[in-house]
Amino acid sequence: MATGQKELSKEEVQARIAKRVAQELENNTLVNLGIGLPTQVANYIPEDVTITLQSENGFVGLTAASEGNIDPTIVNAGGQPVGIETGGAFFDSSTSFGIIRGGHVAATVLGALQVDQHGSIANYLIPGKMVPGMGGAMDLLVGAKKVIVAMEHTNKGKHKILNECSLPLTAKNVISLVVTEMGVFEYQEEGLCAIEIHPDYTFEEVQAATEATLINKTK
Repeated sequence: MATGQKELSKEEVQARIAKRVAQELENNTLVNLGIGLPTQVANYIPEDVTITLQSENGFVGLTAASEGNIDPTIVNAGGQPVGIETGGAFFDSSTSFGIIRGGHVAATVLGALQVDQHGSIANYLIPGKMVPGMGGAMDLLVGAKKVIVAMEHTNKGKHKILNECSLPLTAKNVISLVVTEMGVFEYQEEGLCAIEIHPDYTFEEVQAATEATLINKTK
């Protein structure tokens, strides 16, 4: 972080990322938000943008659970209580994944353990650690028209944007955009491009926190 800037808490970092991701969502589209940090994106969707949220466990029209009015039978793919908006619909898992595999999801926002310079992503398994499974990530990564990764730039100082992922891959060459607290990074024909750097940082500081070589396309 640039000299003179205060250190952000984890909550502030995640809020910054979620707020920036929300700006990437197009009006009147179907969007899937992954568990964890991506769920916060729903809190920052601009008022003039209408987004229908899909949950791969079987419904569209997902909303945040209302305070004091939580229905434990309505949960998202991560098992968290949520609500459903008027006009939403429930359906079985095969229909839900038919929507995803059929290319009807305009964008998916997922977290990641690692991404690399080729647009590959590892986001479900650390060898030796118990995990619940991949969930719908593999289907979303190849089925959604746009893949946005929302994650913290490093993990306790260790690079997460790498030359090559070292963890087991969820999917290869699928990412469109990576948003971290440091900036916005887009996969273009010539490579991984930094298209926006947060004012708290310089390009040199971001590159130092990134193993993959970045192409500076900031204005």
